[in-house]
Amino acid sequence: MKIAIFGAGAIGGFLGARLALAGIDVTFIARGPHLAAMRADGLRLISGGKSETVPVRALADAAEAGPQDAVIVTLKAHALPEAAPAIARLFGPETMLVTGVNGVPYWYFHGLDGPWRDRRVRSVDPEGDLWDRLPPARVIGCVVYPAAEVVAPGVIEHIYGDRFSLGEPDGSRSARIEALSRCLIAAGLKAPVRPRIRDEIWVKLWGNLAFNPLSALTAATLDRLTGEADLRAVARAMMVEAQAVAEALGTRFAIDVDRRIEGAAEVGAHKTSMLQDLERGRKMEIDALLGAVVELGDLTGHMMPICRTILALVRERGRSAGCY
Repeated sequence: MKIAIFGAGAIGGFLGARLALAGIDVTFIARGPHLAAMRADGLRLISGGKSETVPVRALADAAEAGPQDAVIVTLKAHALPEAAPAIARLFGPETMLVTGVNGVPYWYFHGLDGPWRDRRVRSVDPEGDLWDRLPPARVIGCVVYPAAEVVAPGVIEHIYGDRFSLGEPDGSRSARIEALSRCLIAAGLKAPVRPRIRDEIWVKLWGNLAFNPLSALTAATLDRLTGEADLRAVARAMMVEAQAVAEALGTRFAIDVDRRIEGAAEVGAHKTSMLQDLERGRKMEIDALLGAVVELGDLTGHMMPICRTILALVRERGRSAGCY
């Protein structure tokens, strides 16, 4: 199987390195110092106390890669519209598009039975360009669980986790998703095929939609957001509002809200990705993680007063910092 990793940062680099070490045909689409380092010295993966370097094919121009069997996208959600034309250059007739992107995906309503089937989520796809350029029929949903960091150009440190849950938007167990799962498993990763991938998307999003914006507003780490009673109460209220929306859309939560909060608490004194982006002057994933959830609240008739308030505040925080 020929696989392109588009967005070869921490997660894309970790995943691609594991695939390359397993002898799978991988092409990295990257840029800047990271691209230069991979071309010069290969990609070094530090994981489990071991360091391995693998020569890789790394390109700046996706058109040079040729058609792929699968394109795995590990960008931030807000970077996807700009990248879409380049991603599309990697497509052949049967290419899978694996979206390892946080938040509500642009394809959320594709293949979803109900009154909103094939509706476009404007918070993450304002003009509908993603739907048109990256057709949802190509999509394999993916929920990413590992944590990794680019510690230097061309060097990825894997911190924890090895699961990439996969799912067809229509819930089928297709031949293509089975082949992709086997490929990831051959690289030593966990790649379960889920019949209800949106349920798993929501469980991850459930914490992100609350803890990320609250951290950007307060500069608090996860241990404080989950351990300080007043902060925990705000996060919990946001999560309860979101749960009602998700369940109205047909989502089933396998755990309750307090167990999800405790799962976040176990991470400890960790800065969320949104707080890290704010501190580094980078654009924050506000709309994918919370704006789209509020949009879905409008769609289902849920007022979501706490989520709306936090959304307004974090958007203004982002504007004032040049990060939104």
